[in-house]
Amino acid sequence: MVYELLTIIALCIVFAGIFYGIFGDATEGVRRLFQQVFLWAILGIYYLWCWTKSGQTVAMQAWHIKVVTQDNAPLSMQMALRRYVLASLSLMLCGLGFLWVIVDKDRLFLHDRLLKCKIIIA
Repeated sequence: MVYELLTIIALCIVFAGIFYGIFGDATEGVRRLFQQVFLWAILGIYYLWCWTKSGQTVAMQAWHIKVVTQDNAPLSMQMALRRYVLASLSLMLCGLGFLWVIVDKDRLFLHDRLLKCKIIIA
């Protein structure tokens, strides 16, 4: 998760800079909301591209793990989008869907349990 966070921070810095260059200051009001949605969408594009292309983000490659369906097939674009949205909702709820891994018999995150995905050693 720390490796993933470093990637997220780097992407947000780069794209926040691009956003500021185009739209100016975004510390309050509608611009702030637009910037947050913009960065969430950029991160979504990164995750969807990685999960559908190889099943691995840069951080997942470092740990030799990948996300696949229960049949060990790559995620479809629709499944990757659902996974991203559910994981985002989990983070907004204090990470409860990620903490689910503690009680899950197969050690799956809640969003993976619901979508019938799993993380495997690559």
